[in-house]
Amino acid sequence: MTSIDQHTAARRTAGTPKRQRILIATDTYPPDVNGAAYFTYRLATGLAERGHDVHVVCASPSGPPRVEARDGVVLHQLRSVSVLVHPTMRTALPLGVGGHVARLVDRLAPHVVHSQSHFTISRAAVRCGRLAGVPVVMTNHFMPDNLFAHAHVPHRLHGVVGSLAWRDMIRVAQTADYVTTPTQRAAQLLADKGFTRPVEAVSCGIDLERFRPRPHERAAARARLALPDRETVVFVGRLDEEKRIDELVRALPELLRHRDLQLALAGTGQRRGELERLAHALGVADRVHFLGFVPDEDLPLVYVAADVFAIGSVAELQSIATLEAMSTGLPVVAADALALPHLVHPGRNGYLYRPGDVAELTRHLLAVLESPERRAAMGAASREIAQAHDHRRSLDRFEEIYAEVRPGPRGLSRRGAPAVPLRDTTVAA
Repeated sequence: MTSIDQHTAARRTAGTPKRQRILIATDTYPPDVNGAAYFTYRLATGLAERGHDVHVVCASPSGPPRVEARDGVVLHQLRSVSVLVHPTMRTALPLGVGGHVARLVDRLAPHVVHSQSHFTISRAAVRCGRLAGVPVVMTNHFMPDNLFAHAHVPHRLHGVVGSLAWRDMIRVAQTADYVTTPTQRAAQLLADKGFTRPVEAVSCGIDLERFRPRPHERAAARARLALPDRETVVFVGRLDEEKRIDELVRALPELLRHRDLQLALAGTGQRRGELERLAHALGVADRVHFLGFVPDEDLPLVYVAADVFAIGSVAELQSIATLEAMSTGLPVVAADALALPHLVHPGRNGYLYRPGDVAELTRHLLAVLESPERRAAMGAASREIAQAHDHRRSLDRFEEIYAEVRPGPRGLSRRGAPAVPLRDTTVAA
């Protein structure tokens, strides 16, 4: 019996949760490319596959409002405009959003509202849910560091702006019935910033079947991606400032003194031009491959093509890309920042380096690449750790949370939700 069969059997034994009408509110959704958008899409489609009536209210990707059914989910797309500070994203026009969301809540009469942020649409959904007496769950994906670069906030103002941003986020979250974050570290961060309510860590989750080790297909995957067949360090994600991808490029000259390798960068972003110029200036342009946007169906190939995954970001509340790499059986070299140390266990499935220390990053990458035995052992450990983040477990838990917040003998009361300890439903590995 496969792990999927075992999980299905267990759900049947325990009893499948009753069908619920769920309204998910988000300010970022595909075709946006970021972790929050990807998580929200998989949450919505995963719940729909389980028989729930799932609706998503989000910004229109093209501008005009529309309603459409896609992948089993009804999308209510509000009129939007381009975000001036981020050319690839759009935002709903603030004027009128509250009215649109209020009418949607009134018409749908959802059993629960699940907000994915505290921005325009999500904020309105929290407020409208409360006013309508609908239980509200909120998941926080927010980090001010992700805002600074896009909003062009001067470095000297980061402290003040960050403090105000956290205060605003917490003000909205305090009104929700239940709050979750992707990791225990992210939950603790909320508490450190002044959030006084219980928080539960529920992993974003990954599809362990899609992202699985396939070492014998490595050469074929490289060919599909038009990559030379040589050792490959890979990064997957936005090519933006807070991801600190320049550190990976700066490591290449020393790496190439010891290994015949290349760096593959999958993703788009505002820093691509700067990274290209940096690679030329360092004389390594022929070893840096910009794969651009990779369609979701081809994304597993990027990890299969690689020997090691590297990430220098200092603003990860979980990092879905790191989890996908681990699930594929890759060692990981990551910045020792925020939630990444919860995934990367030094000496077991990879190494951590001090953010900005390119020499240490280089040493760790060489340590992984120079020993095939170490690389294989670390890859196996990555896969083992990733097992705790099976997306089906995350869906199970959100179904349970939705049932718990609903009024009734087994649910929480609307305004008097009992305090519970800070909890972590991710499994330690």
